[in-house]
Amino acid sequence: MPFASVYPHYINKAEKKGRTKEEVDSIICWLTSYDKYSLQKQLDNKTDFETFFEEAPQIHPNVSKIKGVICGYRVEEIEDDLMQKIRYLDKLIDELAKGKKMEKILRN
Repeated sequence: MPFASVYPHYINKAEKKGRTKEEVDSIICWLTSYDKYSLQKQLDNKTDFETFFEEAPQIHPNVSKIKGVICGYRVEEIEDDLMQKIRYLDKLIDELAKGKKMEKILRN
């Protein structure tokens, strides 16, 4: 599935709750170490999720601090590496939509 096809849903979810596209992009860049230009390139290329995460410069070292349930699964217990990264991103976007402060979302 192309990352670009899910990205607008992340934006919509955040904006419905008064958050911004910039905050969504900040979360994605924090998790993957993409900068805004390389993120846009991934979107323009309609990169699938597997390639999106494989080409990510680096998954943030604090990713292990992301805990909780998303879609009925504890993110820290998901064994499939790709699915876990996707669910980490889902969890962070959920936290944004629920009104958490960016400092807490980004595990600072």
